[in-house]
Amino acid sequence: MATPSKKPKKNETETLEFVNEPVSEEYKYELIPESFDYRFLGSDYSHGIKELLQQLFLKSDIDLGQLTDMLIGQIGIGSLIIKDLSEESMAVYDENTVFAVTSVLNLTADKENFCIKQLYSLLERLTAQHAREKDKEAITKILQQNYKIGFLIHERLVNIPRDVSVPMFHALRNDIDEVKKTNDAYDFDYLIIISKTIRPKVGRRRQIFTNQEEQLFYRKAKWTFDFNVEDESDFVFADWLPKEKQWVPFRRVTIFKASVFRDIVDTQNNGNASP
Repeated sequence: MATPSKKPKKNETETLEFVNEPVSEEYKYELIPESFDYRFLGSDYSHGIKELLQQLFLKSDIDLGQLTDMLIGQIGIGSLIIKDLSEESMAVYDENTVFAVTSVLNLTADKENFCIKQLYSLLERLTAQHAREKDKEAITKILQQNYKIGFLIHERLVNIPRDVSVPMFHALRNDIDEVKKTNDAYDFDYLIIISKTIRPKVGRRRQIFTNQEEQLFYRKAKWTFDFNVEDESDFVFADWLPKEKQWVPFRRVTIFKASVFRDIVDTQNNGNASP
């Protein structure tokens, strides 16, 4: 991901107000009916998975094809959703469209793979450029020492209701619990997630998660920092709107202890997906 033209102000993360509200009334999408089919990740859906990853990573130097193959290759970990499309929907989506994907990538066990090296390089660079000074040493230590790290993937199309995430996170928690019985590489010490967020270009300093359910990870964060991706995004909230209605796309890196993942999932299952 490209470096923003201006560095975040010191302690900028701490002064933001996080808001639980729709992304924008001007761009309110019609929700697709919630008749979804949950499936394991499979090669038939590799193109759709890659497209969802692209909306997160944008122009970063990550081999998304290899990343997709690695996610699919982790048999029994993660899920995606598709749906039977109406004739009207077929004009927009094809039968292999992936509407959401949730999984975890084992950064430690697969450290020698090219795209994992790229991910480590990206995270280390972003930490050096955007993390608070007091956090840089600790985050770098997590990335460079022998901690077991999972990279949490959770992407969905913008017009998909966030409620689909509840069974997906629940299934992922169970998948990890099952796999680590025979492979302790999945008994993670830390999980990392990069979330899509937006901020108003002018006015009140607030920040909104595009996937609002990911606010729960932020609330459990051990370390977190933000970076601007305006220069590499085709974000729809663009400069044809008045300045007071313009939004700027950001990404938020959140690192949290894997032991709290179960609590986060339980919070969602109890109907409290919004902090």
